[in-house]
Amino acid sequence: MVAEAMKLGFYNGNPEWSNLGQGQPEVGEMEGAPPRIKTFTVEPTDHQYGPLNGTQELREAIAHHYNSLFRKDKASQYTADNVSVAMGGRLVLSRVFATLGKTRLGYQVPDYTAYEDLINYHEGKIDPIQIETYAANDFSIPSADFGKAIINNNLGAYLFSNPCNPTGHVVQGDDLKEYVRVSRDENCVLISDEFYSHFIYDNEDPGPVAISAAKHINNVDEDPVLIIDGLTKSFRYPGWRIGWVIGPKSTIDNINRAASAIDGGPSQPIQRAALQVLAPANAKQETDALRKVFSRKRNYMVNCLKENGIICSPEPLGTFYVWADISKLPEPINNSNVFFNEALKRKVMTVPGYFFDIAPGAANKDNSPFNQYLRFSFGPSEDNMKLGLTRLTEMIQSFK
Repeated sequence: MVAEAMKLGFYNGNPEWSNLGQGQPEVGEMEGAPPRIKTFTVEPTDHQYGPLNGTQELREAIAHHYNSLFRKDKASQYTADNVSVAMGGRLVLSRVFATLGKTRLGYQVPDYTAYEDLINYHEGKIDPIQIETYAANDFSIPSADFGKAIINNNLGAYLFSNPCNPTGHVVQGDDLKEYVRVSRDENCVLISDEFYSHFIYDNEDPGPVAISAAKHINNVDEDPVLIIDGLTKSFRYPGWRIGWVIGPKSTIDNINRAASAIDGGPSQPIQRAALQVLAPANAKQETDALRKVFSRKRNYMVNCLKENGIICSPEPLGTFYVWADISKLPEPINNSNVFFNEALKRKVMTVPGYFFDIAPGAANKDNSPFNQYLRFSFGPSEDNMKLGLTRLTEMIQSFK
C-alpha cells in the first residue's frame, strides 16, 4: 500500500501528505513531555560486541520499571535476569517464536499484521489456531470464555496485542487477571504484546496509569507469561529500535540462546541512551504527557469519523488507532480498497482492514470479513491529523 502512495509522491515526512495509516506516534517535542534526547555518548567499549541479552544496566532499569509500576506489593520481583533486550519488537518476537517448541498457538483477529509472517516462518512447528471473535465483544475474547478457548483447542501458547493493534481494545483489570490465571493453571504460554501499554484512555479522558499482565503474575519465574514492549510506541523513539521481553528466567535463558543465532545482540550506545528514557521521573513525565495529548487527538478523530457516518468499532481505550466500520458510507467508498485509493488522490494514507485478518498460508484475502473496515491512526501530529481528516470529510461529502 505504501508503494501505491509513493507513486503519487508520498514519502515519510512529506508535509503535503497526511499519513493516517502510520504505525508510529509523533516523535517531536510534545506538550508537557520532557525534551527529546538529541545526543548520546559512545564509550570506547561500545565499539566491541555487547551482551546478547542487553547490558546489565538497561535490563535492571527495565525490571525496575515493571516492579515500580505493577509489582510494588508483590513478593516476587523482576530482576535483570528476567529481561532480554533486542533491536526492536519484531526481533524480540522472532526470538520468542524461535524458542517455542512444537505447539498449538492461539490468536485472534484482527490483530497485528506481523504475526502472520512470524507464524508462516515456523510452518510445520507451530500449528496456528484462530479463535473467533465478534464485534459485540470488541473483537476480543471475553475473559469468561478465555479458559474454554485454551482448553477446547488444546493450546500451548496464546499470542495477542494488548492494547490491541488495530482495534484499540484493552483487556485490563479483572479480565486481564483471568487471562493470566488461566494461562498459569493450564500451563499455556501467554505472549502479551504490550507495546501500547501507556496509551490508555478512560473513555474521553486520559487514563491514569499503564496496563500490563505483570500486575497479575504470582511468581515471575513460574507463571508462563512473556511480556513484550519497548521504546517504540509509549516512549516515542521508534528509530532507536529498542525492544524487550520479560518473563521467567528459564525462558529468558532460552531466548538469549536463540539470540546468538538470530541477531547477535543490541547496540550498546543506544542502550546507554535508553537509560535516560527509562529514568523514573523522565518516564513518568513522558507517559503522563502522552496520555493527555493522545487522548485529545483520540477524541477529535473519533468525533470526526462518527460525524461522517463511520462506525468506531469500538471507540478505542488504548493505542493511537481507530478500527472503523465504513459499511454505512455511500458506494463505492464503503469498500476499504476503494476508500484507500480515493484517499490517496487527496494525499491521505489509510490502512484497509483486511491487512489485520491474520490468515497463515492464505494466498489472498478477497473474502476477508474486514473488507469494509479501515484502521485510522492518530499517531501524526495534531495539525497533520486534522488536515487528513478535513480532506477525508471533503471526500466523503463528494460521494453523497
